[in-house]
Amino acid sequence: MARYFDVHPDNPQPRTIQQVVAILRQGGLIAYPTDSCFALGCLVGNREGLERIRAIRGLDDKHHFTLICRDFAQVGQFVHISNAVFRSVKAAIPGSYTFILPATREVPKRLLHPKKKTVGVRVPAHTVTQALLAELGEPLLSTTLLLPGEDEAPVQGWEIKERLDHQLDAVVDAGECGVVPTTVVDLSEDVPEVLRVGAGDPSRFEA
Repeated sequence: MARYFDVHPDNPQPRTIQQVVAILRQGGLIAYPTDSCFALGCLVGNREGLERIRAIRGLDDKHHFTLICRDFAQVGQFVHISNAVFRSVKAAIPGSYTFILPATREVPKRLLHPKKKTVGVRVPAHTVTQALLAELGEPLLSTTLLLPGEDEAPVQGWEIKERLDHQLDAVVDAGECGVVPTTVVDLSEDVPEVLRVGAGDPSRFEA
């Protein structure tokens, strides 16, 4: 059964954040809130966690996973950002965007798109997510918590706990959460391509 953590949205309790991070470090898979929907997350090196996410979401090997990073500096450790897109990416962080970019050697091969060798990165503007990332000291491997055959992500922590109780190790609930997925922008070819219009304004990446 998944442990349920009720976290204050503006002042996350340090002890609770530490407990969630301990679960992650022990190989756990969590559901947590972001500024654009609940997400599933585990450590980047957690191979079993990756397969559990695939099973819950029904994903194939062409799905772009996302590294949830604390800030722009951390993003730069895991993806190559060309001079052509540097400013536009930096200006959109933090926010409700996921950027598809060429991965560095820091990213395990199993997380990469099989042909493009790219990975998603994002820096959320959410107090609880930022608290988790600060305590963890590394990115979270993540994807939107969107269940197979459903068009909308669940928005209530208790509902996620009820539906995925035996597939998760923890559910982090901070009340209000975004309800629209991120806007996904592929910047791997320098010319931006908006793959999904979501919570972030796509106009800044459209010609």
